[in-house]
Amino acid sequence: MRQFLTLKDLPNLDDAVTESIELKKNPFQFETLGKKKTLGMLFFNPSLRTRLSTQKAAQHLGIHNMIMNFSNEAWALEFEDGTQMNGLRSEHIREAAAVVSQYCDIVAIRAFASLNDKESDEAEKVLQNFAKYASIPVVNMESATAHPLQALADAITIKEHQSKKRPKIVLTWAPHPKALPHAVGNSFIRMTQQLDADFVIAQPEGYELNPAITKKTPLIFNQEEALNDADFVYAKNWSSYSDYGKILRTDPQWMVTSEKMKKTNNAKFMHCLPIRRNIVVSDDVLDSPNSLVIEQANNRTFATQVVLKKILENG
Repeated sequence: MRQFLTLKDLPNLDDAVTESIELKKNPFQFETLGKKKTLGMLFFNPSLRTRLSTQKAAQHLGIHNMIMNFSNEAWALEFEDGTQMNGLRSEHIREAAAVVSQYCDIVAIRAFASLNDKESDEAEKVLQNFAKYASIPVVNMESATAHPLQALADAITIKEHQSKKRPKIVLTWAPHPKALPHAVGNSFIRMTQQLDADFVIAQPEGYELNPAITKKTPLIFNQEEALNDADFVYAKNWSSYSDYGKILRTDPQWMVTSEKMKKTNNAKFMHCLPIRRNIVVSDDVLDSPNSLVIEQANNRTFATQVVLKKILENG
Protein backbone atom coordinates (compact mmCIF):
# COMPACT_ATOMS: atom_id res chain seq x y z
CA MET A 1 0.00 0.00 0.00
CA ARG A 2 1.59 3.26 -1.15
CA GLN A 3 -0.56 5.76 0.78
CA PHE A 4 -3.83 6.01 2.73
CA LEU A 5 -6.10 8.81 1.60
CA THR A 6 -9.40 6.89 1.61
CA LEU A 7 -10.63 3.40 2.45
CA LYS A 8 -10.16 2.51 -1.22
CA ASP A 9 -6.41 2.47 -0.60
CA LEU A 10 -6.77 -0.62 1.60
CA PRO A 11 -6.13 -3.75 -0.47
CA ASN A 12 -8.86 -5.54 1.50
CA LEU A 13 -10.97 -4.14 4.37
CA ASP A 14 -11.73 -7.50 5.97
CA ASP A 15 -8.07 -8.52 5.94
CA ALA A 16 -7.08 -5.19 7.50
CA VAL A 17 -9.66 -5.65 10.28
CA THR A 18 -8.42 -9.19 11.00
CA GLU A 19 -4.79 -8.05 11.03
CA SER A 20 -5.62 -5.13 13.36
CA ILE A 21 -7.26 -7.50 15.84
CA GLU A 22 -4.14 -9.70 15.75
CA LEU A 23 -1.93 -6.66 16.35
CA LYS A 24 -3.89 -5.91 19.54
CA LYS A 25 -2.70 -9.21 21.01
CA ASN A 26 0.97 -8.22 20.67
CA PRO A 27 1.31 -4.56 19.62
CA PHE A 28 5.13 -4.60 19.63
CA GLN A 29 5.63 -7.70 17.48
CA PHE A 30 6.81 -5.50 14.57
CA GLU A 31 8.64 -2.88 16.64
CA THR A 32 11.75 -2.98 14.42
CA LEU A 33 9.82 -2.49 11.16
CA GLY A 34 9.91 1.29 11.51
CA LYS A 35 13.40 1.56 12.97
CA LYS A 36 15.10 4.81 11.86
CA LYS A 37 11.88 5.94 10.14
CA THR A 38 10.09 9.22 10.91
CA LEU A 39 6.39 10.05 10.77
CA GLY A 40 5.55 13.73 10.36
CA MET A 41 2.12 14.68 11.71
CA LEU A 42 0.69 17.98 10.45
CA PHE A 43 -2.42 19.29 12.18
CA PHE A 44 -4.50 22.05 10.61
CA ASN A 45 -7.23 21.32 13.20
CA PRO A 46 -7.35 20.11 16.81
CA SER A 47 -7.17 16.50 17.89
CA LEU A 48 -7.11 14.22 20.91
CA ARG A 49 -7.68 10.58 19.84
CA THR A 50 -6.18 11.00 16.37
CA ARG A 51 -2.97 12.56 17.60
CA LEU A 52 -2.38 10.22 20.53
CA SER A 53 -3.46 7.03 18.77
CA THR A 54 -1.29 7.82 15.74
CA GLN A 55 1.71 8.52 17.96
CA LYS A 56 1.10 5.29 19.85
CA ALA A 57 0.71 3.27 16.65
CA ALA A 58 3.99 4.68 15.34
CA GLN A 59 5.75 3.83 18.61
CA HIS A 60 4.52 0.23 18.40
CA LEU A 61 6.31 0.00 15.05
CA GLY A 62 9.47 1.77 16.20
CA ILE A 63 8.74 4.94 14.19
CA HIS A 64 9.80 8.35 15.48
CA ASN A 65 7.21 11.16 15.51
CA MET A 66 7.49 14.82 14.51
CA ILE A 67 4.44 17.00 15.08
CA MET A 68 3.49 20.48 13.87
CA ASN A 69 0.27 22.42 14.46
CA PHE A 70 -0.26 24.60 11.40
CA SER A 71 -2.85 26.71 13.20
CA ASN A 72 -0.21 28.45 15.29
CA GLU A 73 3.25 27.06 14.51
CA ALA A 74 3.74 27.28 10.76
CA TRP A 75 3.57 29.71 7.88
CA ALA A 76 0.17 30.02 6.25
CA LEU A 77 0.18 27.88 3.10
CA GLU A 78 -0.86 28.82 -0.41
CA PHE A 79 -2.42 25.96 -2.40
CA GLU A 80 -3.25 27.67 -5.71
CA ASP A 81 -0.78 27.73 -8.59
CA GLY A 82 0.05 30.90 -10.50
CA THR A 83 -0.89 33.26 -7.68
CA GLN A 84 1.06 36.38 -6.75
CA MET A 85 1.70 35.76 -3.07
CA ASN A 86 1.37 39.30 -1.77
CA GLY A 87 -1.19 38.47 0.92
CA LEU A 88 -1.12 36.62 4.24
CA ARG A 89 0.04 33.27 2.85
CA SER A 90 3.82 33.05 3.10
CA GLU A 91 4.69 29.58 1.80
CA HIS A 92 3.50 27.54 -1.15
CA ILE A 93 2.51 23.90 -0.82
CA ARG A 94 5.06 22.98 -3.51
CA GLU A 95 7.97 23.95 -1.25
CA ALA A 96 6.33 22.92 2.03
CA ALA A 97 5.54 19.38 0.85
CA ALA A 98 9.00 18.98 -0.68
CA VAL A 99 10.69 20.11 2.53
CA VAL A 100 8.58 17.83 4.74
CA SER A 101 9.49 14.97 2.41
CA GLN A 102 13.18 15.54 3.18
CA TYR A 103 12.62 15.36 6.94
CA CYS A 104 10.10 12.49 7.13
CA ASP A 105 9.45 9.06 5.66
CA ILE A 106 5.65 9.31 5.98
CA VAL A 107 3.48 12.38 6.48
CA ALA A 108 0.02 12.33 8.09
CA ILE A 109 -2.38 15.23 7.52
CA ARG A 110 -5.45 16.45 9.47
CA ALA A 111 -7.42 19.23 7.79
CA PHE A 112 -11.17 19.70 8.25
CA ALA A 113 -13.78 21.02 5.85
CA SER A 114 -14.44 24.75 5.78
CA LEU A 115 -18.20 24.07 5.36
CA ASN A 116 -18.34 27.29 3.35
CA ASP A 117 -17.53 26.09 -0.16
CA LYS A 118 -18.71 22.61 -1.16
CA GLU A 119 -16.65 22.52 -4.35
CA SER A 120 -13.47 23.53 -2.55
CA ASP A 121 -14.02 21.06 0.29
CA GLU A 122 -14.73 18.18 -2.09
CA ALA A 123 -11.54 19.02 -3.99
CA GLU A 124 -9.64 18.17 -0.77
CA LYS A 125 -7.07 20.87 -1.51
CA VAL A 126 -4.89 20.31 1.56
CA LEU A 127 -4.74 16.52 1.42
CA GLN A 128 -4.56 16.22 -2.36
CA ASN A 129 -1.88 18.89 -2.73
CA PHE A 130 0.31 17.19 -0.15
CA ALA A 131 -0.22 13.91 -2.00
CA LYS A 132 0.66 15.65 -5.27
CA TYR A 133 3.82 17.45 -4.17
CA ALA A 134 5.20 15.20 -1.42
CA SER A 135 7.61 12.46 -2.46
CA ILE A 136 6.67 10.30 0.55
CA PRO A 137 3.48 8.40 1.48
CA VAL A 138 0.58 10.50 2.80
CA VAL A 139 -1.88 9.32 5.47
CA ASN A 140 -5.29 10.93 5.98
CA MET A 141 -5.93 11.70 9.68
CA GLU A 142 -9.29 13.28 8.68
CA SER A 143 -9.86 15.49 5.71
CA ALA A 144 -12.68 17.65 4.41
CA THR A 145 -14.77 14.69 3.25
CA ALA A 146 -13.28 11.54 4.80
CA HIS A 147 -12.03 10.00 8.03
CA PRO A 148 -10.88 6.53 6.93
CA LEU A 149 -8.85 5.77 10.08
CA GLN A 150 -11.98 6.24 12.18
CA ALA A 151 -14.00 4.05 9.83
CA LEU A 152 -11.39 1.29 10.02
CA ALA A 153 -11.48 1.48 13.83
CA ASP A 154 -15.27 1.28 13.66
CA ALA A 155 -15.05 -1.83 11.47
CA ILE A 156 -12.73 -3.44 14.02
CA THR A 157 -15.16 -2.59 16.83
CA ILE A 158 -18.14 -4.03 14.98
CA LYS A 159 -16.21 -7.21 14.13
CA GLU A 160 -15.24 -7.70 17.79
CA HIS A 161 -18.83 -7.28 19.05
CA GLN A 162 -20.80 -8.83 16.20
CA SER A 163 -23.03 -11.62 17.59
CA LYS A 164 -24.71 -12.69 14.36
CA LYS A 165 -23.67 -13.09 10.76
CA ARG A 166 -25.70 -10.20 9.35
CA PRO A 167 -26.24 -7.49 11.99
CA LYS A 168 -28.49 -4.49 11.57
CA ILE A 169 -26.41 -1.29 11.74
CA VAL A 170 -28.02 2.14 12.03
CA LEU A 171 -26.18 5.39 11.41
CA THR A 172 -28.37 8.04 12.99
CA TRP A 173 -28.07 11.80 12.79
CA ALA A 174 -28.09 13.43 16.23
CA PRO A 175 -28.40 17.09 17.28
CA HIS A 176 -25.43 19.35 17.90
CA PRO A 177 -25.09 23.09 18.57
CA LYS A 178 -22.40 23.54 15.91
CA ALA A 179 -22.32 22.80 12.20
CA LEU A 180 -20.16 19.70 11.78
CA PRO A 181 -18.48 18.19 8.68
CA HIS A 182 -19.56 15.06 6.83
CA ALA A 183 -16.22 13.22 6.98
CA VAL A 184 -17.01 10.67 9.71
CA GLY A 185 -20.45 9.89 8.30
CA ASN A 186 -19.09 9.56 4.75
CA SER A 187 -16.37 7.10 5.71
CA PHE A 188 -18.61 5.10 8.04
CA ILE A 189 -21.08 4.69 5.18
CA ARG A 190 -18.38 3.62 2.73
CA MET A 191 -17.03 1.15 5.27
CA THR A 192 -20.39 -0.34 6.27
CA GLN A 193 -21.45 -0.75 2.64
CA GLN A 194 -18.60 -3.29 2.38
CA LEU A 195 -19.90 -5.38 5.30
CA ASP A 196 -22.47 -8.15 5.23
CA ALA A 197 -24.99 -6.09 7.18
CA ASP A 198 -28.49 -4.66 7.10
CA PHE A 199 -27.48 -0.99 7.00
CA VAL A 200 -29.79 2.03 7.18
CA ILE A 201 -29.27 5.75 7.70
CA ALA A 202 -31.70 7.80 9.81
CA GLN A 203 -31.85 11.58 9.54
CA PRO A 204 -34.36 14.42 9.48
CA GLU A 205 -35.39 15.57 6.02
CA GLY A 206 -32.84 18.01 4.62
CA TYR A 207 -29.90 16.24 6.24
CA GLU A 208 -29.37 13.63 3.52
CA LEU A 209 -25.68 13.12 2.84
CA ASN A 210 -24.01 13.10 -0.57
CA PRO A 211 -26.08 10.70 -2.73
CA ALA A 212 -22.92 9.67 -4.56
CA ILE A 213 -21.80 8.18 -1.23
CA THR A 214 -25.05 6.90 0.26
CA LYS A 215 -26.02 5.30 -3.08
CA LYS A 216 -28.73 2.68 -2.49
CA THR A 217 -28.46 2.65 1.33
CA PRO A 218 -32.00 3.06 2.72
CA LEU A 219 -32.68 6.52 4.15
CA ILE A 220 -35.25 6.70 6.95
CA PHE A 221 -36.68 9.95 8.28
CA ASN A 222 -38.17 8.42 11.42
CA GLN A 223 -35.44 7.62 13.96
CA GLU A 224 -37.47 5.24 16.11
CA GLU A 225 -38.56 3.27 13.05
CA ALA A 226 -34.92 2.97 11.96
CA LEU A 227 -33.82 1.75 15.40
CA ASN A 228 -36.20 -1.22 15.46
CA ASP A 229 -34.20 -4.44 16.00
CA ALA A 230 -30.86 -2.68 15.49
CA ASP A 231 -27.70 -4.45 16.68
CA PHE A 232 -25.43 -1.39 16.43
CA VAL A 233 -26.46 2.26 16.73
CA TYR A 234 -23.89 4.79 15.55
CA ALA A 235 -24.88 8.37 16.44
CA LYS A 236 -23.25 11.29 14.64
CA ASN A 237 -24.18 14.84 13.77
CA TRP A 238 -23.54 16.39 10.38
CA SER A 239 -24.61 19.66 8.79
CA SER A 240 -26.75 19.88 5.69
CA TYR A 241 -25.19 18.71 2.43
CA SER A 242 -27.78 20.20 0.07
CA ASP A 243 -27.80 23.55 1.92
CA TYR A 244 -24.09 23.13 2.42
CA GLY A 245 -22.68 23.50 5.92
CA LYS A 246 -25.89 24.85 7.43
CA ILE A 247 -27.82 23.81 10.54
CA LEU A 248 -31.40 23.57 9.28
CA ARG A 249 -32.89 22.80 12.68
CA THR A 250 -31.59 21.45 15.98
CA ASP A 251 -34.22 18.68 16.38
CA PRO A 252 -33.49 17.84 20.05
CA GLN A 253 -35.96 14.95 19.79
CA TRP A 254 -33.30 13.10 17.77
CA MET A 255 -31.07 12.64 20.83
CA VAL A 256 -30.42 8.93 21.46
CA THR A 257 -32.10 7.92 24.73
CA SER A 258 -32.53 4.73 26.72
CA GLU A 259 -36.21 4.65 25.74
CA LYS A 260 -35.28 4.62 22.07
CA MET A 261 -32.60 1.98 22.64
CA LYS A 262 -35.31 -0.34 24.03
CA LYS A 263 -36.57 -0.64 20.45
CA THR A 264 -33.27 -2.19 19.40
CA ASN A 265 -31.99 -5.74 19.72
CA ASN A 266 -30.02 -4.79 22.86
CA ALA A 267 -27.86 -2.73 20.50
CA LYS A 268 -24.33 -1.56 21.08
CA PHE A 269 -23.94 2.23 21.04
CA MET A 270 -21.13 3.79 19.00
CA HIS A 271 -19.75 7.30 18.51
CA CYS A 272 -16.38 8.60 17.31
CA LEU A 273 -15.95 11.13 20.18
CA PRO A 274 -15.82 13.86 21.36
CA ILE A 275 -19.50 13.75 22.27
CA ARG A 276 -21.94 16.28 23.72
CA ARG A 277 -23.62 14.55 26.66
CA ASN A 278 -27.39 14.95 26.87
CA ILE A 279 -27.38 16.59 23.45
CA VAL A 280 -26.26 13.78 21.14
CA VAL A 281 -26.96 10.99 23.63
CA SER A 282 -28.25 10.70 27.18
CA ASP A 283 -25.91 9.86 30.05
CA ASP A 284 -27.57 6.53 30.74
CA VAL A 285 -26.92 5.29 27.19
CA LEU A 286 -23.37 6.61 27.02
CA ASP A 287 -22.45 5.15 30.42
CA SER A 288 -24.21 1.82 29.89
CA PRO A 289 -22.42 -1.53 29.43
CA ASN A 290 -23.54 -1.47 25.79
CA SER A 291 -21.58 1.69 25.02
CA LEU A 292 -18.50 0.97 22.87
CA VAL A 293 -17.13 4.51 22.58
CA ILE A 294 -14.01 3.87 24.68
CA GLU A 295 -13.23 0.65 22.82
CA GLN A 296 -13.64 2.50 19.54
CA ALA A 297 -11.09 5.04 20.71
CA ASN A 298 -8.69 2.26 21.66
CA ASN A 299 -9.11 0.64 18.26
CA ARG A 300 -7.94 3.86 16.61
CA THR A 301 -4.40 2.84 17.59
CA PHE A 302 -4.57 -0.53 15.85
CA ALA A 303 -6.37 0.81 12.79
CA THR A 304 -3.54 3.31 12.33
CA GLN A 305 -0.91 0.72 13.14
CA VAL A 306 -2.04 -1.63 10.40
CA VAL A 307 -2.06 1.25 7.89
CA LEU A 308 1.46 2.35 8.81
CA LYS A 309 2.64 -1.26 8.78
CA LYS A 310 1.33 -1.82 5.25
CA ILE A 311 2.98 1.38 4.02
CA LEU A 312 6.32 0.40 5.59
CA GLU A 313 6.10 -3.10 4.13
CA ASN A 314 5.62 -1.51 0.71
CA GLY A 315 9.02 0.13 1.12
